[in-house]
Amino acid sequence: MVAMDNAAEESGTVAGLPPIMAAVFAGFLLIGLALPVLPLHLHQGLGFGPFAVGLVTGSQFAASLLSRIGAGNYADMRGGKRAVAVGLIAAALAGLIYLASLALLGRPMASASMLFVGRAVLGGSESFIITGGVAWGLALAGARNSGKVIAWVGTAMFAALALGAPIGSALYAAGGFAAIALATIALPLATLLVTLPMRGIRQAGNSTRQPWTNVARAVWLPGVAAAFSSLGYGAILSFATLLFAERGWQPVWLPFTAYAASLIAARLCFGHLPDRLGGARVAAIFVAVEAAGLALIWLAPGPAPATMGAGLVGLGYSLVYPGLGAVAVSRLPSSSRGLAMGLYTVFLDAALGFGSPALGLLAASAGLQFIFLAVAAATLPAFAIALLLACKPSTARRV
Repeated sequence: MVAMDNAAEESGTVAGLPPIMAAVFAGFLLIGLALPVLPLHLHQGLGFGPFAVGLVTGSQFAASLLSRIGAGNYADMRGGKRAVAVGLIAAALAGLIYLASLALLGRPMASASMLFVGRAVLGGSESFIITGGVAWGLALAGARNSGKVIAWVGTAMFAALALGAPIGSALYAAGGFAAIALATIALPLATLLVTLPMRGIRQAGNSTRQPWTNVARAVWLPGVAAAFSSLGYGAILSFATLLFAERGWQPVWLPFTAYAASLIAARLCFGHLPDRLGGARVAAIFVAVEAAGLALIWLAPGPAPATMGAGLVGLGYSLVYPGLGAVAVSRLPSSSRGLAMGLYTVFLDAALGFGSPALGLLAASAGLQFIFLAVAAATLPAFAIALLLACKPSTARRV
């Protein structure tokens, strides 16, 4: 009987996740459009240096940090589908702010300030889209498949970011940043129209929801490990294209696409491992792979080794985040898992929101290449924490 229930739950997971993945994919495609071109627009179009690039890029993660608890609570109380819809509406607003920044090109500081605000609004939208998407999936699949849900929904996100990079570069070449702004308005609105007819599911048992302080105590240790491991993602996101542009390596979007493609393939093939082997154990193995990839980028003499390093970073990070996330949500009742994922992701936002400007300062003084050595060293605490959690299976894997 238990085996039949597990099989039914597994079947429901496989059948229910693709529509949610499609909604998250479409929502994040618009975020991917700006990834390779926003640093170039700020640097080449407005004349700002690495610190300003890191500051504007980091504003997205800082805003996500501030909105995670609200997004998680909203998803638990109103359902993941409604949270995704809120995120899509906010994303369209970010596109309007992008468009307004172009009217201020003659005043670079004002234009960059508008971009800062636009990225912040986009950060809030990203929070609702991904937190809502994961909560939607967890409502279907339950804690037994939490690692798979986090991995697969995240796969949709990174697939969109990977495709968005070359599409964004093409749009930027054809129509400048105005084309990016218009696409950022149109795509979320079109996605919203497709998402509205989809069936939403709300977690049962909202009366048993845990206070956010209790949830924070359950997720803080996996969250700290996720923060350290996520700095490599931030380095790829903010500075890989600048490293390629500085050295004349083409195409400049290649390292992020290699990173995302590797991450997607690994999650599709191995996304079940955290649920079967233990999230902390899997995270410890894969964070070591991430560190190796970052070191390879630091040492790379040409674009091919650097691209291979970015692919290794994607392979490594692919199961670090869902592995540690599975540990976090397994400690809490189903009615608090949206909030758990929101608080867990706060640690990623803190790392990227404050880490991106710090890495920009490091690049200004030591060079872009040195960033990747620094973030490789930052994976060591993540490795240590994952090992600690893996040594306490009764705590780390409690359902």
